[in-house]
Amino acid sequence: MADAFWGAIMGERAAARGADLPTIRACRVRQLVVPFAQPLRTASGTMPAAPMILLDLHTSAGVTGHAYLFTYTPTALRAVAALCEDVTAQLAGAALAPRQVMAGLRARFRLLGSVGLLDMVLSAIDMALWDAWAKFLGQPLAALLGADLSANDRVRAYASYGMEDREQIVRHVGAALEQGFGFVKIKIGHASLATDLEIVEAALAAMQGRAALLVDYNQSLSVAEAVVRCKALDGYGLAWIEEPTRYDDLHGHAQIAAAVDTPIQLGENLWGPAQIGESLRAGASDLMMPDLGKVGGVSGWLEATSLCGARNVPVSNHFYQEVSAHLMTVTPGAHLLEYFRMAEPILMEPVEVVHGHVRVPRRPGHGMAWNEEQVRRYLA
Repeated sequence: MADAFWGAIMGERAAARGADLPTIRACRVRQLVVPFAQPLRTASGTMPAAPMILLDLHTSAGVTGHAYLFTYTPTALRAVAALCEDVTAQLAGAALAPRQVMAGLRARFRLLGSVGLLDMVLSAIDMALWDAWAKFLGQPLAALLGADLSANDRVRAYASYGMEDREQIVRHVGAALEQGFGFVKIKIGHASLATDLEIVEAALAAMQGRAALLVDYNQSLSVAEAVVRCKALDGYGLAWIEEPTRYDDLHGHAQIAAAVDTPIQLGENLWGPAQIGESLRAGASDLMMPDLGKVGGVSGWLEATSLCGARNVPVSNHFYQEVSAHLMTVTPGAHLLEYFRMAEPILMEPVEVVHGHVRVPRRPGHGMAWNEEQVRRYLA
């Protein structure tokens, strides 16, 4: 696997020195607001739809790299799209060499710094570059990075849901079990600990021992209350407790992780490999779940998860299941893939779920192609 990965990287470097490497011709950026099948409620608020940008990176080889980027709030959608247009306008004529292109972009913005919206834009560009590069080489992204998809093309996943009442949670659990999921995540952080426990107990009762439960607080608690609530959850056998307090309070998370027995999950809001590394050094969590839109796309994921591997920290993903499924196949300590149907309405072929596992597409690239009729429907 390592030989194949480094072969791909060295091939990119050799081609970038002047061989017949395609060039980037143009990039297209579009703004969409895609409704959720059910509004996504968290302890921090409710989202009725997914604001996102689509990026299409066209090359002289006739292949196009695709990426989408979730902006969380429609308030940021126009700003992210404008920033993406401004940054990608500088790529015309550049060689299709993902690592070299990204190194050049990051060097260009070194004085400004990139944490925040710029990092999100750079992450989307990175994903589109790797998709185009894998398509040019005629390989699925996972295979390009060294995975043997003929031996195993499935990644264990969990069904991810929002913060609901007892009856809705029971319905969600039932739907997940019907699809064969062995892991289900729900969001908690209600006004009282008693309500959190009631919801957890209802979910576990509905599972009847057929699945494991994960919970997500979405940064809603103070450190002191997080210790109290998480210790109260210790007796329920949860697979993890996610982001009990502010993502950037690494010291606070380390206190919580030391005080409770249930594994603490962190990472979706950490920016780039550098912040992932800081979190690992602080002992802020037992598990790590990078987000491709914040960690730096494919390149950032590979660097960040190598840091996790060096410390034997299991890795899951946050959102972006279509690309993350490929990356999980080559990730040391790969744990669980989050399955959340955000982009499915605009995809020609959404990822396939088989007995609680996501099947990694065998198509060249990461496998995503837009359903243009649906894209036009949701243009913002």
